Amino acid sequence: MNHLTIRKAVSVLSFASLAVVGLAATSQDTKPAAAQAAGQATAQATAPAVEVFKVDDVHSSTMFRVQHMKAGQFWGRFKDVSGTFSIADDASKLAFAIEVAVDSVDSGEPKLDAHLKSPDFFNAKEFPKMSFKSTGGKKLANGMYEVTGDFTMHGVTKPITAAIEITGKADMGMGLRAGAEATFTVKRSEFGMNYGVEKGMVGDSVKVIVNLEGTKAG
Repeated sequence: MNHLTIRKAVSVLSFASLAVVGLAATSQDTKPAAAQAAGQATAQATAPAVEVFKVDDVHSSTMFRVQHMKAGQFWGRFKDVSGTFSIADDASKLAFAIEVAVDSVDSGEPKLDAHLKSPDFFNAKEFPKMSFKSTGGKKLANGMYEVTGDFTMHGVTKPITAAIEITGKADMGMGLRAGAEATFTVKRSEFGMNYGVEKGMVGDSVKVIVNLEGTKAG
């Protein structure tokens, strides 16, 4: 074998070695990227889903209960409820943004409704909406949820905590629906609604139950 042939053989071997090294480096560079992409896909697949529902005002309402004349418990309701709520396996993702039209108050007695809408009570003309916007939530041991948020009534906003029950979720052939029921208690006097409180004609503490049914948004 002459010197020219030897030099050519060495050149071929050197090029082959460089190619192998290059392929190995490329393989090492792509492995982390591929692993990262696979990890992101897995994380997305296992992330808890958040489902948003728009309130169906026909099948939703807000009820309230207050003591009357230090005797019986008087019940009334608001028929106009709107907004959205979100449910998820992760309780911290629960969210509620609910509005209630004060003018929709219904006691079953028109004269009493007019009084409830007056400045003595809800003052519907000046404060036409009540609202609740959640700020956080957690799951309780009994399967219920505890949701905190800002409640606005009579022009005053205060933080409250509501007990939440997810009442169901199903598609009965008319799209996915979900239900939730919230219960909490407020003091009227803390929201500037003092009529009847001093003499005990109308109780200060009011129990509120918000029944929500919603259709899947989007």
